[in-house]
Amino acid sequence: MSGYKRSKKLIQPRLQFRLIFTFLGVALLALLLQFLLFGATISLLAQDLPQDGPLLQDRIPQYTLMVFGISLGVLLPMTVCIGVIVTFRIAGPLYRFEQHLKAIARGEDPGVCRIRREDELQEFCVTFNAALDKLRERRLGADALETGADAGKTAVDAGETAPDPPHGRASLDEAA
Repeated sequence: MSGYKRSKKLIQPRLQFRLIFTFLGVALLALLLQFLLFGATISLLAQDLPQDGPLLQDRIPQYTLMVFGISLGVLLPMTVCIGVIVTFRIAGPLYRFEQHLKAIARGEDPGVCRIRREDELQEFCVTFNAALDKLRERRLGADALETGADAGKTAVDAGETAPDPPHGRASLDEAA
């Protein structure tokens, strides 16, 4: 599965959009802070000019708003695109783990859970598979005990004698 490219980028849209909007909020706050700092710095520089300082201060708001608008127009779509790329490398494995667990809940054995090499949560996948391996071992051990108990019960029901005990001890029938 590691060589397969995911065609659906929004695997878990609710989670992915929540993360993307968080990225957008942080980017917007950073851009707003930069806009305010830039405007304040240019205003201070305009006050120190010997000539044309008031003219520059009059033009600062429109130019800084234009720069802010251009930055917003470039940054927000770029943040959304990067957000989709980053989140689908997290949402994809989460979706895979969910499907794997649903199969187990239905009583199926889906085998080893695999995710793509470029996906996040690789360590979690290893731990997930190790836990499932332990559960399979327990299940096999319980099935073997149950099968052995069922075989002994069937032999007793059929009137057969139990096999000789280990370590060369004679059965009760031989002693009598």
